[in-house]
Amino acid sequence: MPGPPPLTGPFTMPMYNDFVPRAIRPWIYLFIAFCFQMTSIVYGGVLSQYVGDTCMIREDAMMIILCGVVGVNMPFPYLFRFKFRFTNRQILMTAALVIGTFNLVAPMTECVPLLCIMAFIAGFFKLCGTFECMSNVQLWMTPKRDFKIFFPLLYMIVLGNMSLSPWIASHLAYSVQDWRAMNWLMGGVMYLIALFIFLCTHDYRFRKPMPLFGMDFIGLGLWAAVMIEIIFLFNYGEYYNWWNGAPFRFVAILLPVTLLVAVHRMFNVHHPYIDPHAWSYKQVPMLLILFVILEMISASSKVLQNAYIGTLGFGMMPVTSINLVEWAGTILGCLFSLFWMKGLKWKYTELLTVGCGTMLLYEVMMYFMVSPGVNMELLYLPVGLRMFGNAIFFTVLTVYLEALMPFEHFFMGLTMIGMVRTGVAETACSGIFSYAMRHHIAENLSRGLEYGHPQAMLVSLKQLFGASCIAMMIVFMAFLILNIQPLRRNIKRITAWDLVERG
Repeated sequence: MPGPPPLTGPFTMPMYNDFVPRAIRPWIYLFIAFCFQMTSIVYGGVLSQYVGDTCMIREDAMMIILCGVVGVNMPFPYLFRFKFRFTNRQILMTAALVIGTFNLVAPMTECVPLLCIMAFIAGFFKLCGTFECMSNVQLWMTPKRDFKIFFPLLYMIVLGNMSLSPWIASHLAYSVQDWRAMNWLMGGVMYLIALFIFLCTHDYRFRKPMPLFGMDFIGLGLWAAVMIEIIFLFNYGEYYNWWNGAPFRFVAILLPVTLLVAVHRMFNVHHPYIDPHAWSYKQVPMLLILFVILEMISASSKVLQNAYIGTLGFGMMPVTSINLVEWAGTILGCLFSLFWMKGLKWKYTELLTVGCGTMLLYEVMMYFMVSPGVNMELLYLPVGLRMFGNAIFFTVLTVYLEALMPFEHFFMGLTMIGMVRTGVAETACSGIFSYAMRHHIAENLSRGLEYGHPQAMLVSLKQLFGASCIAMMIVFMAFLILNIQPLRRNIKRITAWDLVERG
């Protein structure tokens, strides 16, 4: 995440008022970024309580959460335009006030479309606030703008809070006996941040404000609509019985139209939201495929692992301990990536192979662990290994993307990856695994064997974890082959048939 041109002299944060001690200034901004990443509109740790209290279906709650994720992905191409137009004080105060207000208002309404819009806007400002904080402390974290240092540290906050936020939300709801507690807490924290920024900073500009001309907000809306339509199809597919549901058919017909309009606009406006040249880099398709693979593994955990834990019958508190294990695995994975890339200076492909290996271990361990009566503590190691590998993949692929694409297209690349990862891979894989679970359970029950629904679910889980093991093993073998240099050099292409005929 590159920042503004470096100031001459030692690191400084001139937007602060003089009475704020210099030693704690960057730490305050790190804490503010941490708080931004903790926020949501609907918190995953209290999803069951939220669904039960509001009488929503689970798909509605997931749609609200995923709209927030889409909102986080959309501002990337325009982050620096906002930074060069508005002051640090204006951006942080606006982001904190918007997110804080939405956190307090969201529990008061059950209108799903309104909550989706609020989640999208809150996610948009969540990224703007996080970027503004991190771009101002980047030179403090790495004076040479070394992204091998910056991205592992950044993902410790971003990925770590994806696991830590549900854990805090569930424990807070258990203590207060109200699922709204996390909304109240984060709403209050955001207002306190806005008050701190108002009292302790001032408007500072290092250059003249840049006007917001030539920004394709229509393109932004079109690509966001494409992602939301894809998410709708796979999120509600099981609920509407796929093509048998009228809303599903309507969105399925609308999706290609929206996509064609977005692509047409991309090629026919002077400053498109995503430049067509950003798709033309040689290694971009491979990066997108790797992110799809990463989301396939994540989808298996979200669907299969959650279904398995549900069959074990644990209470809320034992289940939330998994979130803390995920957080620890993420932190260790980011630190390991930092040590590998900066300390050892070894190859990215070898590090990705290590990450792929830990994800394969997760699948194998879960396959052999699927049985009734398993203690929750036995799940800690495989879950930690999965998040360890997940952090490696995210960190290394982002560093590689920064090295691959020039600055003008790098942030577009982050949005492209977000569209493929969140809009396509995550929801598609989750929908496919949900469909496969229902299909296998029905098939196992139809065999007439002497077991009921819980046993049929365990058998189905074992079958799907086995399929995931095979798929992940193929990917792992591909990484091993890529890392064997003599083999890679000596692999020969099969001669084309037209050349054979001519010879």
